[in-house]
Amino acid sequence: MDPLSIAMLAILGVLIFFMFRNSRKRKAQMAELRDQMVPGVEVMTNFGLFGTLITNDTVANSAEIEISKGVIVKVHSQTLAKVVVDEVTEDGAPRSVEEAMEIANREAAERESGEETSPATTTPEYGELSDTETPKPTESKKASE
Repeated sequence: MDPLSIAMLAILGVLIFFMFRNSRKRKAQMAELRDQMVPGVEVMTNFGLFGTLITNDTVANSAEIEISKGVIVKVHSQTLAKVVVDEVTEDGAPRSVEEAMEIANREAAERESGEETSPATTTPEYGELSDTETPKPTESKKASE
């Protein structure tokens, strides 16, 4: 056998190994998700519907989700994408875009109302342009000269 054939067989073997490995990982993830899908837990479907899982019938492959009080939707059990868990946020961290914008506006107002330092005493950080110094143009030589 020539070396090219051996290399091609080795690459094929590696590809088959990774296919089986990914398949096992995916099956383990699906089994973990099925274990988490118990009645009373908040779930999200593949199409973005959030609600509380009421029943999960594995024989008929159907699930009932309560999306609001008294409104129950029956969906295929394979559309249940994930269990929604509350994320723990840091103290003072914004919970929404609006809250982040409010914090940013408040900080900007505090900077403007506070004492402004003169530009001559502050040095620009790396990558910032200084208001007092004008950038010097680079001298380039033409190839024809």
